[in-house]
Amino acid sequence: MKPLLTVIAGPTASGKTALAVELARRAGGEIVSADSQQVYRFFDIGTAKPSEEERAAVPHHLISVVDPLETFSAAEYQRHADAAIAEIAARGRPVFLVGGTGLYLRILLHGVVEAPGADPALRASLEALAAAEGREAVHRQLAQVDPETAAKLPTNDLVRIIRALEIHSRTGVPASVWRREHAFAPDRYPFRLFILEPPREDLYRAIHARTEAMFARGLIEETQALLARGYAEAAPMRSVGYVQARAVAEGRMSREEALQDTAQETRRYAKRQLTWFRKEPGAVHVSPPYDVALWER
Repeated sequence: MKPLLTVIAGPTASGKTALAVELARRAGGEIVSADSQQVYRFFDIGTAKPSEEERAAVPHHLISVVDPLETFSAAEYQRHADAAIAEIAARGRPVFLVGGTGLYLRILLHGVVEAPGADPALRASLEALAAAEGREAVHRQLAQVDPETAAKLPTNDLVRIIRALEIHSRTGVPASVWRREHAFAPDRYPFRLFILEPPREDLYRAIHARTEAMFARGLIEETQALLARGYAEAAPMRSVGYVQARAVAEGRMSREEALQDTAQETRRYAKRQLTWFRKEPGAVHVSPPYDVALWER
C-alpha cells in the first residue's frame, strides 16, 4: 500500500518551505522537494534552497543531488522521488511533497504516457538554425505546424520549442494535440494537494523581498564562482536570477538593473505557476494566514 502524500505547492515565494518544515516537524515527517532547480548541487542562493536550519529541523530529499552539468528530466525526477518516498514510508514517517515545479508534481502524482523519443538529427539541425538565424526562426517553424504550442512558448525557450517540433516530426500531429490525446495516467499515490495562493500584491512584495535578499546574500558572487568552476552551460545557469547575475558579472547589466529584472521575471514565472496549479483537479487552494490545523486534520 502506497503512503498518503501531503502535497504543498504554489508559486515561488508563497511560503511553501516554512509551512512545510513546521508541518513535517510537528508530524515527525520528511520532505521530498519538487523543485527543478534545487536538485542541482552548488546552485544554492539563486534557487532559494531551504536553509541549514530548516534542513536540520526536518530531513529533506532531492536537494543538491545532481551534478550541474548532468541532464535531469521529469522522468528521472519521478524515479528518484519514488525511491525517496519508499524509504520514508519504510521508516513509518509521513511524507510531505513540497515545491513549485508543476510538471514534477504532476508526473509523480499521476504519471504520464511515455513521450516519443528524441530525434538527434532534427535537434542538431534546429540548434544550428537557431545559431545561424536566431531562435525566432525555430519558433516560426513551430508556429507553422503547431500555432497553439508556439503561442504558449516564448521565442527564447529553445528547448521546449525543439521538443514540440520533435513530437510533431515523430507523430505527424502537433504537440498540443498529442498531449491532449495522451492524458495523464491514474493517480500513482493517494494524496492531499494544497495550493498556497497569497493575494497578488502580497506575493509580489514577497518576491521583491526575496530577490533583494538573494542579491544581498551574494548571488552575483555565487554566480561568478560557478562560472569559474566551468558551469556556464549548466541548466540552472539559464534560470531567473542566475541569468541576471551573470549579466552583472560579465558587465552587461548593473546590479540594480539585475535586481529589478530578476524580480520582474520572477513575478512572470509566478503567474505561470498559478495558471498551471489552478488546473489541478481536487486541489485545495489556501490563502494566508496559513492555519497549520488545516493540514493536521
